[in-house]
Amino acid sequence: MAPRILLCGDVLGRLNQLFKRVSSVTKSAGPFDALLCVGQFFPDSPDQLEEFTAYIEGGSQIPLPTYFVGDYGVAAPKFLLQASKDSANRGFMMDGFKVCRNLYWLKGGGKFPLFGLSVAYLSGRKSSSVQQFGTYTEDDVDALRAIAEEPEIIDLGVTNGAAASDIPAGVSDAVGSDSTISELVQEIKPRYHIAGTKGIYYAREPYTNVDAVHITRFIGLASVGNRDKQKFIHAISPTPASTMSSTEIATKTTTTTLSPYTFVEKITAPMDSTKRSNDSVSDSQYWRYDVSQKRQKYETGQTDKMCFKFVSSGSCPHGEKCHFRHDIDAREQCRRGVCFDFLNKGKCERGPDCNFKHNLLDEGDRHPSRRPGSGRSKECWFCLSSPNVETHLIVSIGEIYYLALAKGPLVEDHALILPVEHMPSTLSMSSESEIELSRFQSSLKSYCRSQEKEVIFFEWASIRGTHANLQAIPIPSSKAVMVENVFNLAAQKLGFEFVAKTFDSISDGRKFLKTQIHGGSSLFYAQVPGGTILLHHVEENEKFPAQFGREVMAGLLNMADNADWRNHKHSKDEEMKIVENFKSRFQEYDPNC
Repeated sequence: MAPRILLCGDVLGRLNQLFKRVSSVTKSAGPFDALLCVGQFFPDSPDQLEEFTAYIEGGSQIPLPTYFVGDYGVAAPKFLLQASKDSANRGFMMDGFKVCRNLYWLKGGGKFPLFGLSVAYLSGRKSSSVQQFGTYTEDDVDALRAIAEEPEIIDLGVTNGAAASDIPAGVSDAVGSDSTISELVQEIKPRYHIAGTKGIYYAREPYTNVDAVHITRFIGLASVGNRDKQKFIHAISPTPASTMSSTEIATKTTTTTLSPYTFVEKITAPMDSTKRSNDSVSDSQYWRYDVSQKRQKYETGQTDKMCFKFVSSGSCPHGEKCHFRHDIDAREQCRRGVCFDFLNKGKCERGPDCNFKHNLLDEGDRHPSRRPGSGRSKECWFCLSSPNVETHLIVSIGEIYYLALAKGPLVEDHALILPVEHMPSTLSMSSESEIELSRFQSSLKSYCRSQEKEVIFFEWASIRGTHANLQAIPIPSSKAVMVENVFNLAAQKLGFEFVAKTFDSISDGRKFLKTQIHGGSSLFYAQVPGGTILLHHVEENEKFPAQFGREVMAGLLNMADNADWRNHKHSKDEEMKIVENFKSRFQEYDPNC
């Protein structure tokens, strides 16, 4: 049974009125498992202090587990300091400091489980000065940014105030909004975002999230006992995302709108974007690539981590106020195609999916006649001569290409066709190599058809690519007629249209593709059942997801959790067994046997 949760706006110390309303709602629709309070929790004036203190000291009872984030108001420092000193609250209390029976203070920023629901929270208000209570720190924000990098879907996002994009035009100025919360909500993508809006109740239409299949519902709640009789308490009963199927997670209502943050980014983007890096991100996301741990400060107050915006584009809108380091040498290495994570952390966790270099380059590597990714890299995951190549995943080796199973596969038998030599794309290979590539493709098609499946081939041929890999993903034959439409729908969402051409054979299609690759351009293409090739030329300043093909296939197959290869990794022993089983089934089709 789904947990039943009550939500409440600014309490302002009016606990008698709050719990009277809770009692009424419980009689008609209860019972409820917990109460989450957003906005200011403590009294607004000394007049309510006696009533409030009665609950803290045990004279009045709090009827159900109650959590709050608005840790400011009259007497807040007194009661919270007392709670902080309690021996029961020592340590890292992500699920709340106990203030009294059934009352918990969600301090700072964090995440905790609540009756199966994943709850992320940010307490207090934004402030330019550091205060012990009532405001959040940058470390609190960083804790949430780290959570955003985790694969788990957040069910409830609880903040003291609201983001401007969540509140109707004209209202946000009146109630106040927080730009930091806007940034965090875009990254965390909670299924429900609950905030206090100082007297205003507002529940906007559900909206889609960028780079996620689920929708978000925003609920802004008024203050307890407000004069306008705006709604201050609301009941929800969401099923935990951890127990839902991919189809259920991706379900959208008929009133679902586009993300309000997508709209805000478009209208605030500078008119001249020609200087932006191909892989740059919005100003509100300049920090997203460095949140795996809390920032460590220099004695000067600067951080030891680098600013992604500066390193990737050469400029940062935050200037001297940026909390990250502006490293000129790292900027130069990035221009030469070196991975930001490698520069920033000394390692990259994206593994084979990373399209950048993992070694520092000298001046000679910057020469324009050299294509990014050309030459052989000792750090390459796919070069057969590299110590990093995972040879246990290899299935078959030819003279020019080899076949391997994917690490963290989307589906069973997900394979890669890769050149033995270090080349940036299969389209940059010699014409003679096409014969062997076609053999591998034909053998995979025959093998999949014996399994009552079709195979989809796609490649992201980026000018900043390192080692080419042609993805081969099997799908049930019954879904083959849907593939082209799904790709076209995904393209529409990103604002482009595929060029579609149909060919009689794989080799004819490949000949066409080789005429489309140019020295200074990138392209994505997919070879779909029926001989059709879908092609998109990616402009220099265009934001194009590196995992676009895999994400589209994950959507088609209702396997959203597997869109990220890291969510479907196996141990080395498991991988070896999987490869051996595939080899035994594939042997009669292997062109090299």
